[in-house]
Amino acid sequence: MNVNSNVQAVFIEAPKKNEKPPHRWLGSIELDFDHDNERTFLTEKHHRGPLVVQKTLYPEGKAVCHGIILHPPGGVAGGDRLLIEARLRPKAHTLLTTPGAGKWYKANQLRATQIVTFDIANDACMEWFPQENILFNGSQVELKTDIHLGTGSVYAGWDILCLGRQAKGETWEEGALWQSLKIRRLGKLIWNEQACLNPGSRLMQSKTGLRGNAVSGSFVIAGDKVPSDILESCRAVEAGDDARYGLTAMNNIVAARYIGQSSQQARCYFETLWEILRPWYGQRASRRPRIWNT
Repeated sequence: MNVNSNVQAVFIEAPKKNEKPPHRWLGSIELDFDHDNERTFLTEKHHRGPLVVQKTLYPEGKAVCHGIILHPPGGVAGGDRLLIEARLRPKAHTLLTTPGAGKWYKANQLRATQIVTFDIANDACMEWFPQENILFNGSQVELKTDIHLGTGSVYAGWDILCLGRQAKGETWEEGALWQSLKIRRLGKLIWNEQACLNPGSRLMQSKTGLRGNAVSGSFVIAGDKVPSDILESCRAVEAGDDARYGLTAMNNIVAARYIGQSSQQARCYFETLWEILRPWYGQRASRRPRIWNT
């Protein structure tokens, strides 16, 4: 019998009689944003379990609605599922972020999942800037993002991954990561990015992969064709001598990458790019959420 070496099977032992199954959380949140009289506002909010938005904020005026997505348990265990959905009506502009790093605990052979789905109607703009995700040693994590764009709408979002708890000197020696980003405009797939990593993967050490680095990040903007002068300004931004980084523009999508050893360095790099790119895609200067300073 031939076995495909790229396919891995995980068998989970059934619980013994009278033994309680492992506790699992399902957290979901659904948000609707509308736009009227030059103002974006939250019209509906539904949540289940430990995932909430307490209050919307307007640090840069009524045109842009900021929201902070809270996960009160502070970490995600194996078997947990987080579902984040947002719908933007025409011309709405929303920025969503998180109050701190996402922590993904040791899995005990159970996959933890986060699924993010954004429906962005005509001429609306969604900015998704969560703080970094930290994968503890032994974690098995699936991060899935699906974006649906209308005519003239914009998506700008980043993700930063830390493999292991650097502050504790921990390395990622066991576990797995499945990650995907799909962007569709008017139902047509225009961006499809998928990755599958485990500590023994060749990509972890390969020169075309992570090169042995513990931190990686992507910043993707789907909008119109970016002007050449803005691209030049972005490519002049440096992320640090010990990091590898760069920016590519194709098919009305701009994608920036970071590979290195510092999540803070990755964030600073992406924020600097944001300062350059937002006046183009969002028609206004960047305004850093206050929660990032805490």
